Amino acid sequence: MRKIAVAITGASGSIYAARLLAYLRQFREREPIEVALVFSENARTVWEWELQAPLPSDFPTFGVKDYFAPFASGSARYEALVVIPCSMGTVGRIASGISDDLITRAADVMLKERRRLLLVPRETPLHAGHLENLLRLARLGALIVPAMPSFYSRPISIEAAVDTVVLRVLDLLGFSVEYQRWGSQPPSGSV
Repeated sequence: MRKIAVAITGASGSIYAARLLAYLRQFREREPIEVALVFSENARTVWEWELQAPLPSDFPTFGVKDYFAPFASGSARYEALVVIPCSMGTVGRIASGISDDLITRAADVMLKERRRLLLVPRETPLHAGHLENLLRLARLGALIVPAMPSFYSRPISIEAAVDTVVLRVLDLLGFSVEYQRWGSQPPSGSV
């Protein structure tokens, strides 16, 4: 069974996490996959404000201070952690090795175990400190997947633009996803 943890921080961009969870629900129907969630304190507020929707209740969700969550330890063998959206404060703490909550502890576990850590930062503009932290994390093995939609697929909705990032995240996690790659024709049924 595949095990993936998803951490959602208080950066603007809850729609990225919501779309990722929608796709993971679909995958969960077709293959054995365990998905666990953790929200930062600010993420809960931002989610409800931006999406005008309640927090998801169909995935196991752990408190940000719950160090008994399985993905807080490498022995639980979670294969990946996606932090989406990832605030620059979270980036800074992970880059500095500060494990002061479940999100930063789980990221530290992924790095030390040489497993996939995907960070989807959502901030602009970036100052030199942000860039240095992202570079440090890339050198430590994290995959930095900025929330920067592509437009060669000519997305016609916010969701379609968001999906250009989310489908790339799923691709990097090893899921078989169909989307328009550079130089290819749009997938059948897309607009």
